[in-house]
Amino acid sequence: MAGFWDDNTNATKVQKEKNILLEVVNTYDTLEEGFDEFEILVEYAGEGDAESAEGAIKVAEEFVQNFNKAELKVLLSDDVDPNNAIININAGAGGTESCDWASMLYRMLTRWAEQKGFKVQVLDMQDGDSAGIKSATFQIDGSYAYGNLKSETGVHRLVRISPFDSANRRHTSFASVYVSPEIDDDIEIDIQDKDLKIDVYRSGGAGGQSVNTTDSAVRITHLPTNLVVTCQNERSQLQNKAQAMKVLRSRLYDLELEKRREKENEAESQKKDIGWGAQIRSYVLHPYKMVKDHRTNFESSQAEKVLDGSLDDFMDAYLRWSVGATSDNNSESES
Repeated sequence: MAGFWDDNTNATKVQKEKNILLEVVNTYDTLEEGFDEFEILVEYAGEGDAESAEGAIKVAEEFVQNFNKAELKVLLSDDVDPNNAIININAGAGGTESCDWASMLYRMLTRWAEQKGFKVQVLDMQDGDSAGIKSATFQIDGSYAYGNLKSETGVHRLVRISPFDSANRRHTSFASVYVSPEIDDDIEIDIQDKDLKIDVYRSGGAGGQSVNTTDSAVRITHLPTNLVVTCQNERSQLQNKAQAMKVLRSRLYDLELEKRREKENEAESQKKDIGWGAQIRSYVLHPYKMVKDHRTNFESSQAEKVLDGSLDDFMDAYLRWSVGATSDNNSESES
């Protein structure tokens, strides 16, 4: 191990892979121990030991919980599922309403991350004219962050009594979420300098001493794909450019994956217009409270809890649905 930590980037990567493998081994050991303990307790219970019978029930319940966690890890089996996630949120048409909805989605996703103990790093934030945000790009660092958060890619629809409408009318708002995996440096993404348009501009913000008043914000346009990424939260232009390039590499990698999925007929593209008929999930706060995912048909009546970051059930339903959708598409291809 001499010199292992001299290359901090590679060491961190190896340590992350080690932790993932250890988690798999520990999960298997826990399931095996639980199964063996259950068999022993059932044997004693069969001889009339009431305490063993109660223990068997408790062990069985714990085994089911651990099995469900292990099953979830199996569903998170794509190569980039363990990676960190880079998320972009954009408000749809509708001005203040959509900007406020975009900020609610930002809070929902960051709350989910905080509850997991994950790190959230804001890369770019564009405030709305009156309230909320027009767009936000941020990174969530944590084990299987991308694998879980990929369920959130798509258009999200909100129905509520508008707090900005003096007549208290019901409004429908849209915002889009796009999630891509953070890409390691050893994955080659060919980006030519001639394909890039780089603009430098003055960082914006809510005001105060923390606002960067130099022309350090960076906007990069990838001309062949028309992808645009921005970063303004670092202190220097060089740092912002490096972060923006990282986001661009991530987006280009995910774009290539999406092309492959479409070509192999494994999944339907989820990148749609931010408007009617395109939503993946609806959040209804009036006249009743309901959150429903239109892909999986999973729903919850605890809308406030969902908006406060309780997304695990929706993510689990998406992972199971995506496996079923892949199987169906493969069957259709073979027929």
